[in-house]
Amino acid sequence: MADLVRVEPIALLPTQAGCAVFLGDGSKAIVFYIDPAVGASINTVLSDQSVPRPLTHDLFLNALQGFGAKVSRAVIVRMENEIYYARLILDAQNEIMERKIVELDARPSDCLALAVRCGAPLYVNRALWDSLEDMSEALEEMRKQGQGGEEV
Repeated sequence: MADLVRVEPIALLPTQAGCAVFLGDGSKAIVFYIDPAVGASINTVLSDQSVPRPLTHDLFLNALQGFGAKVSRAVIVRMENEIYYARLILDAQNEIMERKIVELDARPSDCLALAVRCGAPLYVNRALWDSLEDMSEALEEMRKQGQGGEEV
């Protein structure tokens, strides 16, 4: 996995169009923008809130578990025209089939929402990571301006 950089969510900040997600590795931060509903789903888990009924990401994880599968990891693999693409890696094994690894095309926001729910690691392809601008200073500036948001 030398070609991957492990990242963690470090901030979720509201924007006019939705939510800015900052991911970091301890020395660099990147940002991408997501739908407000997915941002709320991620924030629910990161802030230890409970909901009376399962959200969509909870339902998906429950269905995976019912079929003997779990989220192994998620990888943000590339960016085209300012849109990020990711892969969700599932590890499935049950009484009917032998172990199977399944790789699905997914939005990074959904990958993050699932990963934070089950503690699965989140990675960025190293070539992509190295090509992206460090947004640490922009994050600090947003924090100083008091844009609020969930600090994680």
